[in-house]
Amino acid sequence: MKIGMVGLGRMGGNMARRLRRGGVEVVAYNRSFEVTEALAKETGAIAVRALKDLVAALPAPRIVWLMLPAGQATEETLNQLSDLLSPGDLVVDGANGFYKDGMRHEQMLKARGLQFVDAGVSGGIWGLANGYCIMYGGAAAAAQRIQPYMQVLAPTPDSGWLHCGPAGSGHFTKMIHNGIEYGMMQAFGEGFALLKSKSEFNLDIAAIAELWRHSSVVRSWLLDLTADALARDQTLDNIEPFVPDSGEGRWTALESVEQGVPTPVMTLALMMRFATQGKNDYPAKLIAMMRKGFGGHAVKPGRVNEP
Repeated sequence: MKIGMVGLGRMGGNMARRLRRGGVEVVAYNRSFEVTEALAKETGAIAVRALKDLVAALPAPRIVWLMLPAGQATEETLNQLSDLLSPGDLVVDGANGFYKDGMRHEQMLKARGLQFVDAGVSGGIWGLANGYCIMYGGAAAAAQRIQPYMQVLAPTPDSGWLHCGPAGSGHFTKMIHNGIEYGMMQAFGEGFALLKSKSEFNLDIAAIAELWRHSSVVRSWLLDLTADALARDQTLDNIEPFVPDSGEGRWTALESVEQGVPTPVMTLALMMRFATQGKNDYPAKLIAMMRKGFGGHAVKPGRVNEP
């Protein structure tokens, strides 16, 4: 088994490591050759400096797996590869891409005689040790070709991977997965905030988090991570209350509108992330001014930026 890996960031690099641990030959390419070279020295992967070298180092029919940011980086790389690869070769897009882009990419590559699989990958930085949960889409023949690699990347050969359906279905499933993740994280955050603010009870929220990990209906990996964080620091005073959002959460909210399916929890969780990013500051200021206008309510002065 031999595969090309393009993009060696936190996810791509660890996936390459897990493939090597599973006995798969990996030809690795990253925009920064220093990263590629370091991975090669660590794992025995074959380091290349250019996409054309990666293609040349793979036996036909080739399999190339991309772990790049969605959008321009993926588009440009797919366009380059489509000129370098030969009919019968297979490309996997394993990043958090938009499912409609995946459907379009399959048609683009199919016109050149190439196969395509879109793979949603979950597992984060723990995937190297524990395996990845992989949901992927594509034609039956392409899915069958990539299955042995999925079995190496997954927790076990028989679990943690699923051919969901046609091209686009893998990224669609991962998109919904991430929307659910948003809602779960928001619920845990709000719940523990309520526990912490009940000062008269002097609750040990780290102990409560640990308690809930055992036989509670809310036990989950997210709760495990929460319990671990609270065991180290319950105040979180050194953490900025800023939560970025990925494209996945936005795509999920837009999909709910497009389908007319109500998703209030997932959508509101996305809105709350916007609020942490300062995007609620101007509306809050305006509301304060409206209250002052109709009711004479005091407005709390803001900080004046010093020159």
